[in-house]
Amino acid sequence: MKPAASPHSQKRMGTLYLVPTPLDFGCDGQGPLDEVLPQATIVRAATLQHWVCENAKSARGFIKRIGEVSPLCASIQEQQLQEMPREVHKKGDTGFDARSLLAPALQGLDMGLLSEAGMPAIADPGASVVRAAHTLGIEVQPLIGPVSLMLALAASGLNGQNFAFVGYVPSEPALRAQRIKALETLALKTGQTQMFIETPYRNEAVLRTLLEVLQAGTRLAASMGLTLEKCRHYSGTPTDWKRERWALNNQTPAVFAIGP
Repeated sequence: MKPAASPHSQKRMGTLYLVPTPLDFGCDGQGPLDEVLPQATIVRAATLQHWVCENAKSARGFIKRIGEVSPLCASIQEQQLQEMPREVHKKGDTGFDARSLLAPALQGLDMGLLSEAGMPAIADPGASVVRAAHTLGIEVQPLIGPVSLMLALAASGLNGQNFAFVGYVPSEPALRAQRIKALETLALKTGQTQMFIETPYRNEAVLRTLLEVLQAGTRLAASMGLTLEKCRHYSGTPTDWKRERWALNNQTPAVFAIGP
């Protein structure tokens, strides 16, 4: 007797494509899309009509940019967008059941997962959607595009063989200083580069705290405006930062890294 067929094998299901977006979200200007995304990624994204995203408005803006380079399979008005719940953005999505968002894929339709900037599910929500796809037997395909953490790490001069992304540091000054000291201790003890981000309007405050609490020999790296014309990478000890008067602004997203 033949074994019963798997429920997943009875009909073709769609594929969930992880579609990277440019890193210019929230920045003053936007660069040409085809300078930061490969043509194959743009063409594939143009074939999709069903999306899961963080914010429908910004997602439509990105899809419009896609359409300026490659013809869309459906007009902007016909694009079907589902937003992840707001609590997923704030509290993380490790406990969120996203299976209901993937109904089109279960019906055989390809879908796209979008982040506000960069690769979905990397330093952004989306892991729950990917996890749900695996649970449902839906094929997952990440497309090629910019990942801010990897670009910043490569430009930092810090240990790229052993590193950790630790999310955000606290916004409250005393807790932020405490957290940075703990990360520095770990970095100096293990050699592991510690990477973190903050909302852009706290860049200057974070930098002040870093320069106040880091030891003289610790290396601090920061990258801002990644992939943009005004992209800048700084890396040095606190003394170097003060001597060179390197500065960050509160308008452009930045990635920070510390290590020996």
